[in-house]
Amino acid sequence: MFDPRTKLILTFLLTFFVATTRPVSLLIGQWLFLVLFIFALKQTRAWLRWLRLVIPMALFFGLVTGWAAGPAAGGFAALKLLTLTTVFFLFFSVTSPEDMANALIKIGLPYTVAFVFSTAMQFVPVIGRKAGDILDAQRVRGLSMAPGWASLRQYPAFLVPLLIQSFQLAEELAEAMEARGFSRKNRTFYKTYRLQLRDWIAIVGAILLLTGFYIWLSG
Repeated sequence: MFDPRTKLILTFLLTFFVATTRPVSLLIGQWLFLVLFIFALKQTRAWLRWLRLVIPMALFFGLVTGWAAGPAAGGFAALKLLTLTTVFFLFFSVTSPEDMANALIKIGLPYTVAFVFSTAMQFVPVIGRKAGDILDAQRVRGLSMAPGWASLRQYPAFLVPLLIQSFQLAEELAEAMEARGFSRKNRTFYKTYRLQLRDWIAIVGAILLLTGFYIWLSG
């Protein structure tokens, strides 16, 4: 619906809004709004899988902050981290890596940097699937891969094949890039991105809402 640059700007504005939020009630409201938006986009299953990775990180951050500044500050820090990461989850859910890379190029980022960034995003699930396949294969061979010190000596049987396959993927990608003229100048793109009226309305509206909200809080 929106141009990738519009999504990126709205994400930055929302990130700034969440990062500068002070009342706990407002932060809870922001998080609930994001959760409802996730449900509306039918990304609930992917979000729950993502939560399994983020919640331990948020709890650890909250415990460290709570140890230094008190339990209330720790809970607030954990909730804020959870809300900020949810903002970016939404952005990546509605924006493909290719669109995001082209949006970054449009705002002045060098093509090579944007390509590396978007390719890394696409390779994360690929490496994740390969890691799962290697774990299953080693378990079939009778090797214990459960987390813990007892199985630490078995980890090379997982890490070495994963590294080898990662290097193979990188080599194949490099050969494909070279065959397609990656180093050529004056590249053109299959898809043209232009800011439409709805994009400007969304950007200006978000800025006005954010400004008005801060004026209301300060008053």
